Formats: sequence, structure tokens, C-alpha cells
Amino acid sequence: MPMPALPARVCPPAITDASGLLLWMALPARCGRVIAQHLLHAMGWSPGHRLGIQLCHGMLVIASAQDDRYQVGSRGELPLPASARQMCQIEPGQPVLLATFITHDLLVVHPVSTVARLLTSLYRQFAGGDNDR
Repeated sequence: MPMPALPARVCPPAITDASGLLLWMALPARCGRVIAQHLLHAMGWSPGHRLGIQLCHGMLVIASAQDDRYQVGSRGELPLPASARQMCQIEPGQPVLLATFITHDLLVVHPVSTVARLLTSLYRQFAGGDNDR
């Protein structure tokens, strides 16, 4: 019997306009769930909505999935599985940045270490005189 096909890897889209992008910082609970009710509402993801969760370049990419085992919790909680948190280096007690791409039906979870690295790079450019005021 052949093995089932793996789903195509989903990564965040290249965006040129931030009008469909919503951002939120959240602190995962010990169980790995994140409260993000207003983002989920904006996405149209109500409690029980099925989700697929994939790892892509050190971030978690979450999308609607009809037959996946993950789902939005009864109080609007977003599940972040332990194995995925470990692979993305999402540490207990550290916030994550949630970025929703409404038109693409995607939510991306960024570890705080990624956000810090990006900001450090940006600030380094400013310090080097490469700012355009």
C-alpha cells in the first residue's frame, strides 16, 4: 500500500501591501495555547474550526484544513503543539508575534527570538547611518 501524500509546504506569502495584515503579540499558556480571539474573528475562524499547522523557516504557519486534528478552542484559543514549539524554539513564558494574512487564510506564529533578530538588524542599519529619516 503506498504512503499517503504529504501536504504541500505552506509558507507566508510575499506581501507588498500591509492592508490585509494584522499583528498581535501573545503569551502562550503552559499548554501551548494562545488567546487571539480578535485575530481569529477577523479570519472567520470560530471555535471548532479545523487547522493545519506546519513549520516553515523557523515559524509556524497555520491555515484552514478540513481534516486536520487541530482546531480553534471553545474560547478562541489557538493551539501550538509542543513538538512544533520546540522546533521553532518557542520558549515557555516568552511572547510570540502572530501575523494574519486575511486574504490568504493564513496565520503565522513568529518566536520572539526571530522578532528580536529582525529588529537588531534594522537598528544596526540605523546606527550605520543608513537611515532615511
